[in-house]
Amino acid sequence: MIEIVSATRMTKEEFWSKSALGRSLARLEPDDRWVPRVAFENRRGLPEVFNERIDLETGHDILVFMHDDVWLDDFFLCDHLAEALDEFHVVGVAGNSRRVARQPAWAFIGERLEWDDRSNLRGGIAHGPEAFGKVELFGPTPAECELLDGVFLATRRATLAKHGVRFDPRFAFHFYDLDFCRSARAKDLRLGTWPISLTHQSGGKFGAPDWRAAFATYLEKWGD
Repeated sequence: MIEIVSATRMTKEEFWSKSALGRSLARLEPDDRWVPRVAFENRRGLPEVFNERIDLETGHDILVFMHDDVWLDDFFLCDHLAEALDEFHVVGVAGNSRRVARQPAWAFIGERLEWDDRSNLRGGIAHGPEAFGKVELFGPTPAECELLDGVFLATRRATLAKHGVRFDPRFAFHFYDLDFCRSARAKDLRLGTWPISLTHQSGGKFGAPDWRAAFATYLEKWGD
């Protein structure tokens, strides 16, 4: 079984009727291999929500951590996840095959948020307010990566338990994904992209004051 883990500021009713993820999951209801685990009216940081599901012993081994503003366009999601996690320990849809010093995001280098060379990018994702948005292909996939976009991260609970990998609560909404990827790589886990169709409604809040504060904490933790 697969747990779809997310957090939302919406009420339960609003999530299922209005959010991209809620409406997508309703569409995927005929597939009984997944269960939703959503923190409604959430005010906690994402790591706290995610770690709660990691630490809870259940019969659901595959965990998918994702944003509530994501359309799941792929109705073969469960099959693709099973294939992906036979190849990689942690799976995303977009990532970077390298990591450089003071890197502020999986796709950017430098504090001016310049795109890394496309030869280093992997995977793809769509963007737009509705499902099946405009597709942006970054590079080949499946492909091994050093960093993955936190919009969608899938792994096995048993893998995280065995290697002691968790999300750091210091990164409530920014840099939790980069920190998680680095923690996984420090344990020699393999990260990679996989062809899973998603549409993300948001482009992120890079450069905002809380983002810059989280970046400073991230640099302090990792030393670069």
